[in-house]
Amino acid sequence: MSGHSKWATTKHKKAVIDAKRGKLFAKLIKNIEVAARLGGADPDGNPTLYDAIQKAKKSSVPNTNIDRAVKRGAGLEAGGAEYQTIMYEGYGPNGVAVLIECLTDNRNRAASDVRVAMTRNGGSMADPGSVSYLFNRKGVVIVPKGELSEDDVLAAVLDAGAEEVNDLGESFEVVSEPGDLVAVRTALQEAGIDYDSADANFVPTMQVELDEEGARRIFKLIDALEDSDDVQNVFANFDVSDEVMAKVDA
Repeated sequence: MSGHSKWATTKHKKAVIDAKRGKLFAKLIKNIEVAARLGGADPDGNPTLYDAIQKAKKSSVPNTNIDRAVKRGAGLEAGGAEYQTIMYEGYGPNGVAVLIECLTDNRNRAASDVRVAMTRNGGSMADPGSVSYLFNRKGVVIVPKGELSEDDVLAAVLDAGAEEVNDLGESFEVVSEPGDLVAVRTALQEAGIDYDSADANFVPTMQVELDEEGARRIFKLIDALEDSDDVQNVFANFDVSDEVMAKVDA
């Protein structure tokens, strides 16, 4: 799991500064809209909205865009779309299990985008349930390291329901049950510890260890999937060692 999380975190940082910034902004805005529609426009009473806004701010999405997304989602401003969440399942190269979470206002377009990206990049679609059993829904908070030690983070979150703290290199990943996500995030805030994101994610129960070639192929597939405006998140059960990661980055 740490391999996938580490890669996803690094990639998210890169997206903030490169050409994918527009796509990243659009996905973060969509998250805010949906959260506001489901739970109302007040972040204090809507933890999902609070986290969606925090994540967008961390990625430098302008406040005006965030405010308008909240209003659109809550129906206070015209122009909000009716998004639905759809999960697709499949296999990537090397038998890596892939879960694709879409947030779309056009089911046919989303299905077509996902299918094309999969078949063109060495993947194949799978029936519902044939891959998802390899993942558990978990709360995941990403904490930038700075001067923090793993013990600092653990001490802050242990009583809030955190199950484990993983070292991702430049950050720590705090894993909990989804129902404890808000408590864990709040415990970090109360301890004065900054965090980058707090999300309910799908965490694999087992990983496929990849070599450099395998890593390149799975990264290419995930990039192609995430290029679709309808694809919100991609979860995959691969692990890549630091050595392999360094070669791929080079």
